[in-house]
Amino acid sequence: MTVAVHVGPEPVPALIDAVERGGGRVVPLEQAEAIVYFGSDDPAELRGMLHEGIRWVQLPHAGIERWADAGVITEHPVFTAATGSYGPAVAEQALALMLAAARDLHRHARATTWGRNDSRMLAGSTVAIVGAGGIGRALTRLLEPFGCRVVAVSDRGEVPGADAILPRARYREALPGAGYVVVAAPATPETRGMFGTREFELMEKDAWLVNVARGSLVVTGELVEALRAGVIGGAALDVTDPEPLPAGHPLWTMENVLVTPHSANPRPAYWRGLADRVTANVRHFGAGEPLEGVASPKQGF
Repeated sequence: MTVAVHVGPEPVPALIDAVERGGGRVVPLEQAEAIVYFGSDDPAELRGMLHEGIRWVQLPHAGIERWADAGVITEHPVFTAATGSYGPAVAEQALALMLAAARDLHRHARATTWGRNDSRMLAGSTVAIVGAGGIGRALTRLLEPFGCRVVAVSDRGEVPGADAILPRARYREALPGAGYVVVAAPATPETRGMFGTREFELMEKDAWLVNVARGSLVVTGELVEALRAGVIGGAALDVTDPEPLPAGHPLWTMENVLVTPHSANPRPAYWRGLADRVTANVRHFGAGEPLEGVASPKQGF
């Protein structure tokens, strides 16, 4: 079956090509049975595009909290996210941040005089990955050559390559003994603020927190205090709360902090991952097959 798909409100050529590669036909909104959404990310904008004929909506991001919080996500029509499409790129950033932390590059890169060498090795470390979805599983694969012990937190069951798996309700048990704690869970009402003073006190004093998920999962003020007091070793953050991180914020100047500006998913990787997901789902939809990345209204991801 040829799927009638509307791409918009911004008619991005890469997404139009992706629809056509999947065997779909790009049509005006009123003729569409599916929407590949790309616009302002305003929930009201997307809600205004829905009509009785729409049976499926593809969202452009892995994180869908803004639409979930606004009640836009439903089971009918079905919504799909880009969950898993960006896993390899973001996992690569997480690995880079961990290596930078291990080798003390955050401090060496800022130095203006020859100084001490406090670097260590990532190889052989214990890494706790909180949220073993697409990012966490890709990171587990990348860590294999380093011989790290991986403790994965996931409600999805088996995580290939992980040495231990804990359900999300027991995520705090993954923190003691880990040299690196990687936050890769989706942002939902249940995960917001899941890392604060209590969790930092469970971590090792030389452990690093690495956040490549969403800034809202970490209580920023409590993180700053933990870093100042030496409760944990450091933090490598690709995402922050607030975001963008304001000029003058303490995190910018702390010696044991490395901040990157939400750059874990480079634009070429973003468009490639999203286009591949669109093509695959157009094919699945046309064939009556299960879609990839189906979003749950109850879970919010």
